[in-house]
Amino acid sequence: MNIRLARVDDVMGMQSTNLQNLPENYVMKFWMYHAMTWPQISFVAEDHKGRIVGYVLAKIEEESGENGDPVHGHVNSISVLRSYRRLGLAKKLMLLSQEAMASIYKAEYVSLHVRKSNKAAIGLYKGTLGFEVAQVEKKYYGDGEDALSMRLSLKER
Repeated sequence: MNIRLARVDDVMGMQSTNLQNLPENYVMKFWMYHAMTWPQISFVAEDHKGRIVGYVLAKIEEESGENGDPVHGHVNSISVLRSYRRLGLAKKLMLLSQEAMASIYKAEYVSLHVRKSNKAAIGLYKGTLGFEVAQVEKKYYGDGEDALSMRLSLKER
């Protein structure tokens, strides 16, 4: 298994992995924008044939004047194909992204949203990576399911 920075030409493979696993999907423009704007913080996992079997797609939120939120990272999407789960790929992808957010952009924390019903992902984020639930966002997803808005401090890492 090889994990490396995502490139623009990986976007189709990343989207394919997303379509196989997740109910939320993005238009190609969204994928391209992230790959081109923040190329240092999104990663892919490839199998021995060079096929993308997992990815993390992330962005940086700049300091906003209104609420004074510091620079922070946000994980838009992470997915690993079912047959490649339980190998630690999601953890490795997340850690690489978080490390890049902190070192390159000096992000103070990373945030993400997860479906309230996604126990496996919540276990990874809370139990393995140390994220905390910041709030519950009611009817966040298109089908009306609530999201847990989670955060992890990147200070002292």
